[in-house]
Amino acid sequence: MTSALIAILVIVGWSFVAGGLSRVRISGALLMVITGMVIGLTTSNPIGYALDTDDAEPAVELILALLLFVDAIEVRGGYFAGERRTSFRLLLIAMPLSIAPATLLGLALLPTMSVGVALAIACVVIPMDLTPVSSLVRDQRIPSRVRHLLNIESGYNDGIIAPVFIFALTLAGDHKHASSPADALEQAVPSALWAALAGSVIGFVAARLTNISARRGLATEQSIRISLVLIPILAYGCSVQLGGNGFVAAFICGIAYKAAREDGPGDEQLRLVDDVSGLAALTMWFVFGCAAVLVFELGFVWQLVVLGIAALTVLRIVPVYLALLRTDLGRRDRLLVGVLGPRGTASIVFGQLAFNELDGLVADQTLYAMTVTVLASVLFHGFGAALIAHRLGRRNPAPELKSD
Repeated sequence: MTSALIAILVIVGWSFVAGGLSRVRISGALLMVITGMVIGLTTSNPIGYALDTDDAEPAVELILALLLFVDAIEVRGGYFAGERRTSFRLLLIAMPLSIAPATLLGLALLPTMSVGVALAIACVVIPMDLTPVSSLVRDQRIPSRVRHLLNIESGYNDGIIAPVFIFALTLAGDHKHASSPADALEQAVPSALWAALAGSVIGFVAARLTNISARRGLATEQSIRISLVLIPILAYGCSVQLGGNGFVAAFICGIAYKAAREDGPGDEQLRLVDDVSGLAALTMWFVFGCAAVLVFELGFVWQLVVLGIAALTVLRIVPVYLALLRTDLGRRDRLLVGVLGPRGTASIVFGQLAFNELDGLVADQTLYAMTVTVLASVLFHGFGAALIAHRLGRRNPAPELKSD
């Protein structure tokens, strides 16, 4: 309880000075990581050790469900906001080109690792998330189109990679103990199908009911805001009851909801779910700080350090650059999209779910890879963002009429 109260106190204190801290590149995420690590190092670290329990898994999945739902509905101007072709290249070409080499590199560095574990680790370290360096989307030295593409990729990549992650965990030998890729597919496919069914039905019905109630003046802005917090939780719960995966259902629910809403949910309606998801993200960063202390017990595992650094650099930059060839993006912008690929909440949640689902050394290796990758990203993208923007962005940015 003391650790939780300290975390709450830090979040409240941060809320009073968040704007001032952001001007000196100190985000709420970084502050919560530091808080979690201090608590982990100075106490018995009850939160860190509680991660490897059955009670922790649904809590982490619920947070991921909310974050994925928000990601799915928040991209402005349609699903890909006028960048369908380029976004498809980032999500359906660059991401697989990152995951496959990351899996192979994991197997090469740690030959005793199974294919399932290597794939699960790849799914943990590859998806990018702008949450820890949100200042990037406001830095006008970075071309607005680059920021726009990063926003779209950040919104969709974790939801797209989630089914692959589920398959990897099943293949890795979680509590279901799949013995082959065929067995893993046999277990993962029905789960994904039930998730798709639950998510799409709930998202579509909720959106249509919202449309009707809004047209007839039956709903209020506040009631719609409240519903947007509860709809992904409803999709999660129904999917789990049917035997599907809850957080995949929440992501599909967000896509279906956005498709069926007339004119889409506005900023006023999204305000509450944005705030709740922001608080959930801060909580996950605190838990990450507590969990990061656990990896110190494993000592220095250079193979996983190499894998984490490679995931942030060559395994990100090269696939993105190649996928964006023959588009109208210039060489500098292609490189900028590749370099600016921070890791954040998605990696933390996937890593903690894998740590909970797997057993023994492979669970520790997954947590270690996640920790190294995210910490390195916080340092590289957090403190190095200004230098990256200066070297690769526009030297004399023109004023923009509106921000993304």
